[in-house]
Amino acid sequence: KMALQKVDLEKAYRLINHGPTLIICASHDDVVDAMSASWVCPLDYDKVTAVVASGSFTRTLFEKSGKFGLCVPFFKDTALVARLGTTSMHSDKEKLAGVEMFYENGVPLLKECAAYMVCEIIKDAKNESEFDLFKAKVVAAYADTRVFEGGHWKFENLDDELKTPHYIAGGQFYADGAAKFEERAAIIG
Repeated sequence: KMALQKVDLEKAYRLINHGPTLIICASHDDVVDAMSASWVCPLDYDKVTAVVASGSFTRTLFEKSGKFGLCVPFFKDTALVARLGTTSMHSDKEKLAGVEMFYENGVPLLKECAAYMVCEIIKDAKNESEFDLFKAKVVAAYADTRVFEGGHWKFENLDDELKTPHYIAGGQFYADGAAKFEERAAIIG
């Protein structure tokens, strides 16, 4: 059963530094949307970057509200991740049918994900307009204790369904692989 724990903001980057496909959620004036995103990464311990195309409906919402949520889905939810990555609120008003949300710090988040980050945009008009690149500060982070605890993922002890998805191309996702630990001295010399 899912149990969320708060993640220290100094370790928030660890929720996404392994490169999973994420779901970005945003709302403004009671309109809510969510989209899949592969181009989200840590910028610092408690900051992230996200590249979101200018035509994205979700982007219009977080540009107006100044904040968005990041959800790290489970591998078992790849059908939802694919649907949120291929449909738009511009054309399909049923896009979020069956998707349950909750709110944290006024930001919508999908229920039943491996981890969450609540982010406030750090305005940078040049990067946003020229490169579709947004910078944000993580103001809250949470993780499911079944998969992330003590600042670390527990992938080596999980069934694939509870791992995180990584989108490759052509509708293909991979789950995280096995962990391999090396002695630090062996790595640096």
